[in-house]
Amino acid sequence: MDYLVELRRELDAFGAALHGDLSVPVAHCGDWSLADLAVHMGAGNMWVVAAVRERHGRAYDEDAAPRDPAGLVAWYAKTADALVEALSADPGTAAWTFFPPHTVGFWRRRRSQETLMHRWDAEHALGSPAPMDPVLAADGVAEVFDTMALRMISKGAATPPEQAVRITATDAGLDWTHGSGEPVAEVSGRAEDLLLMLWGRRPRDTPPVTWTGDRAAGLAVLAGPLVP
Repeated sequence: MDYLVELRRELDAFGAALHGDLSVPVAHCGDWSLADLAVHMGAGNMWVVAAVRERHGRAYDEDAAPRDPAGLVAWYAKTADALVEALSADPGTAAWTFFPPHTVGFWRRRRSQETLMHRWDAEHALGSPAPMDPVLAADGVAEVFDTMALRMISKGAATPPEQAVRITATDAGLDWTHGSGEPVAEVSGRAEDLLLMLWGRRPRDTPPVTWTGDRAAGLAVLAGPLVP
């Protein structure tokens, strides 16, 4: 997957959403408005630029972001360009990251997924979320289990599950197993629906995903928490 291509597309789609009503509330993001989400995204972009160029994880000062609508839109666009430029370095280049691998390649993937989810959040707030690319969404599901859930365990925010559940993306032809031993249950659906479920945008025990096996045990495995 060419993460830079995916990232650029999702960054631009998020930027296009900022031409809507910036005062609308964003579900699943606490009490944030769309303007607050734009600040979060732009600050995150610059955080990663510093992680690559200066190799540290110090947060970007969100107070530096303009709050007037036109200024905020222009500022976000500049941070998106800066991010793509920084991540155009060889993916094997060393960088500060919060989880292995400590490379530019880590951030190409992570920011692609972060932007995908928050692009959906922004468009959902405006009432018209565009479909996710199935391949990118499936990679997001994989990232939950190969990176985010492991990080939560390493931080002591979650414990390793004692049972296992299989997660199947029906449109991508891929599946993953989380936990130990033979899966006690399986949850299946489109990659987009699975990703939204895993990141708390959709309930874990209702359609459009489908459960088979011991659903209660499977839900317990996915209780995690899997993501921050």
